[in-house]
Amino acid sequence: MQEMIAYCGLDCAQCPAYLATQKNDDAARAQVAALWSKLFRMEIKAEQINCDGCHSVSGRLIGHCSTCPVRKCGQEKGLENCGHCPDYSCAQLDGLLKFIPNPTARENLERIVAGRR
Repeated sequence: MQEMIAYCGLDCAQCPAYLATQKNDDAARAQVAALWSKLFRMEIKAEQINCDGCHSVSGRLIGHCSTCPVRKCGQEKGLENCGHCPDYSCAQLDGLLKFIPNPTARENLERIVAGRR
């Protein structure tokens, strides 16, 4: 499966919300909602699990992604993701990555930065 690296470094193509949406799988949506409700200590409903990935123009984005300041900054700068930013890594990105329970986000961006050099 091809990578879809979001501005923050997460791979949308590996995200269970993205996968459930693309398969239109309500059982998978329910599983994601239950897991994320527990993980993030907030109620997330299965019908909220609809996402076409960080670079989506459809408007279907999951939770924080729809208002994410890192995403907005990357869009304004016309970047593919933060790994392509000349200001990498900024305080805004670093703050977000502290809350993302997936270490591969930073690893993905570091790989992209290394490839630019």
